[in-house]
Amino acid sequence: MKNVARLSLASVALAGSLGAAAATFDPREAFAPFDYPQPATAYRSGSGMPGPLFWQNRADYDLSATLDPVRNTLVGKATIHYTNNSPDALDVLWLQMDENRFTREARGNFTGGRQPADKQHTDGYRIASVSVEQGGRTARATYVVSDTRMQIRLPEAVSAKGGKVSVTIEYSYDLPGDFGGRTGFAPSKNGNIYEMAQWYPRMCVYDDQRGWDTAPYLNSEFYLEYGDFNYAITVPSDMIVAGSGELVNPDDVLTAAQRDRLAKARESDKTVMIRTPAEVTDPASRPKKGGTLTWKFQMKNTRDVAFGASTSYVWDAARINLPEGKKALAMSVYPVESVGDAQWGRSTEYLKASVEHFSTKWYPYPYPVAINEAGDAASGMEYPGIVFDPMKASPKDLHMVTAHEIGHTWFPMIVGSDERRNAWMDEGFNTFIDVYEADAFNRGEFAPKRDSEYSPKGGNPVDEILPLLADQEAPNLLIGADMVKEKYRHPATYFKAALGLVLLREQIVGPERFDPAFRKYIATWAYKHPTPSDFFRLMESETGEDLGWFWRGWYANNWQLDLAVTKVDGAKVTIANLDGLVMPSTLRVTFEDKTTRDIRIPVETWQQHTAFDVTVPGQKRIVGAVIDPDHALPDRDRSNNVWPH
Repeated sequence: MKNVARLSLASVALAGSLGAAAATFDPREAFAPFDYPQPATAYRSGSGMPGPLFWQNRADYDLSATLDPVRNTLVGKATIHYTNNSPDALDVLWLQMDENRFTREARGNFTGGRQPADKQHTDGYRIASVSVEQGGRTARATYVVSDTRMQIRLPEAVSAKGGKVSVTIEYSYDLPGDFGGRTGFAPSKNGNIYEMAQWYPRMCVYDDQRGWDTAPYLNSEFYLEYGDFNYAITVPSDMIVAGSGELVNPDDVLTAAQRDRLAKARESDKTVMIRTPAEVTDPASRPKKGGTLTWKFQMKNTRDVAFGASTSYVWDAARINLPEGKKALAMSVYPVESVGDAQWGRSTEYLKASVEHFSTKWYPYPYPVAINEAGDAASGMEYPGIVFDPMKASPKDLHMVTAHEIGHTWFPMIVGSDERRNAWMDEGFNTFIDVYEADAFNRGEFAPKRDSEYSPKGGNPVDEILPLLADQEAPNLLIGADMVKEKYRHPATYFKAALGLVLLREQIVGPERFDPAFRKYIATWAYKHPTPSDFFRLMESETGEDLGWFWRGWYANNWQLDLAVTKVDGAKVTIANLDGLVMPSTLRVTFEDKTTRDIRIPVETWQQHTAFDVTVPGQKRIVGAVIDPDHALPDRDRSNNVWPH
């Protein structure tokens, strides 16, 4: 997503109302039984795993489109082969029509983003025809378009548990310019750069949570079914197309030299030029002069596809080394204005390194190609196999945004959570894995990652989060993405959600338990649709911890933490918890001989107490005590952490 927050790793039913700040600590509230947002059923088990009756529908796509860069229009045809694996017969289908977001009447214009008075709008999708094929019979379909959704009323219901239907839609639309945000076009020295996402009607998800999930496209992101995609993009012959998945007709659209260079890049850890800056304006860098070319792509087991197209692309590539000896290809396309190591010259290096890191640490990259595309209309946005990033960026910023956007391959492209309802499971999880990638890249060349919202100069993230925790208007993490005001989107959805996982990994359960559990979560829910409760339950089951107190305080509420050392009496050190949040912590005592001793204070200490006397073994006289001596916790008042005060 655009404007990525930066995080540092420096070294509901729920008791109480959602999002409310607890004025004082009450063990009965903090440790009350946690009511998961979604119940366990036969579809989703209490262990956080898919249940014995789990099902998921499927959408396979055959797509074709012609991009006209003179009129700035797209004319397309989409055939969707839909499989209904649910236990319900379906008499209607719902599709997402995201281009309707740019109409003057779109609901999203009235939510705090673009206003209807703006002149930046289109007339959205123009539908030429909609037909349905069932049981070998094809008929024209009845449909209704409502904002960014289309309902298709079927001649007969699609049967449960394996019924199939195919829908074909012929359509066109005018491209939004750079106001498109996630799709559109913008100029460069050698021609417009087209960043094409949400360019075809997409199936809504039908799931066990609410049936058809038809949340309108306001500004938040997506929830999509998985399937196989075959798509063809027709453009003028002087344009290069970079698309999700594997190019299946390179002989038709590339020169012999470009095919040879790509073959070399597939075996090279160093970046290989496929189309040099000098070749951008050379007609010989295209296989024919005049007319059009059709680029054909295939991508399997994905939820979406997107592409970039331009006459201006410089193109380079290198091999990605994956676990178990597997390989993929990292590629970057960018205009001549972005050439050089101070800009996009290292893009493929960044892309390759981040994919290799995420693959080794969490889950292998599943697609044959990863593309970083430079533009201006949709820069800072992710789609399966391709990310759109800003054409003007410093090395540090380009590394950061490249790693973040390709990191979305894991969340939500592989682990297909509902971004419109649970953005923290998308942006927060991805920002979390970015932390460790920044540490790993080139021995920490651009580390540590910082959160620009609170600490432009860099600082301890547990201090950076304190203003958000103290803000009575700040949202909790479990509310819908479209309910979060823009001022809180990065601090909460990205930073707080990511810091919660850092705290869980580093302070609560430890990497040796967290990492295998998180890997199992990814592998278990790969190409499926987990809910927040699935994540909560699986992490508890796999780490061996009851974490209800943490889910309540950090995710369902915006509670603050205030630990204190209140007194020392002989061998007894009195500690207290003064605010709503609880955390395990470390008590460090200093003796008269200047030696120290660390005592781990488990979270269970606070189940019956608001204050507790810790007896320090031995006969040495205590001259000092501090709780959280390593400054690892988001304690709102550190002045009372130390004795003597």
